[in-house]
Amino acid sequence: MTEMLLTVRGLRKSFGSDESAVPVLAELAFKLPAGGSLALMGRSGSGKSTLLNILCGLERPEAGELILFGQDYRRADWQQLRRERIGVVFQEANLMPTLSLLDNVRLRAALAGQPQSRGQHWLDTLDIGELAQRFPDQVSGGQRQRAALAMVFAMAPALILADEPTGSLDRVTADDVADSLFRLQAETGCGLILATHDPELASRCQRTLDLAHRAVDRDAGPPLP
Repeated sequence: MTEMLLTVRGLRKSFGSDESAVPVLAELAFKLPAGGSLALMGRSGSGKSTLLNILCGLERPEAGELILFGQDYRRADWQQLRRERIGVVFQEANLMPTLSLLDNVRLRAALAGQPQSRGQHWLDTLDIGELAQRFPDQVSGGQRQRAALAMVFAMAPALILADEPTGSLDRVTADDVADSLFRLQAETGCGLILATHDPELASRCQRTLDLAHRAVDRDAGPPLP
């Protein structure tokens, strides 16, 4: 039986209160197996970022079941999970501006209890090894995003949550960064949930979930339950 990293059933989330409450997620249900990839699509306001925030413990759902790594979310130590098992990639690279690219990667590895000595390896793997001693404001947006990926993979996560990771990049750079993300995700065997407006990027995931309709919108195996 395939191990499930994540199981979601009946998840609900709204903003506001009483009559003014605006539902964002309603009766959402899906699963993510170990090593699987899922793209989240939908117009702005459909709940992509909200769902990612719930999946890393920054927001809590109003109702529903969320089982992550076999544990009910209400019993999870979210700080430890974000530090050691859940890597998050944002649209804008979240780097410490006063640290070199290498030291950013080393710090992230250390917080996760992983070897700092492999920091250079991850920068080399992402083709920016020669920039290791530069600071974030001394490199391009695409190079910063590659450094952000190096930080995430240096922590050896079981799950990566990526929120529009190529949204601020030009097409050529975006494709290069996406190539690196999917290649390393396949090599390391971690799970990936990717929020994007880009159908081409979404098509690279094994499955696609349209939050506006809560349906798998292309044939990539059996429907999500």
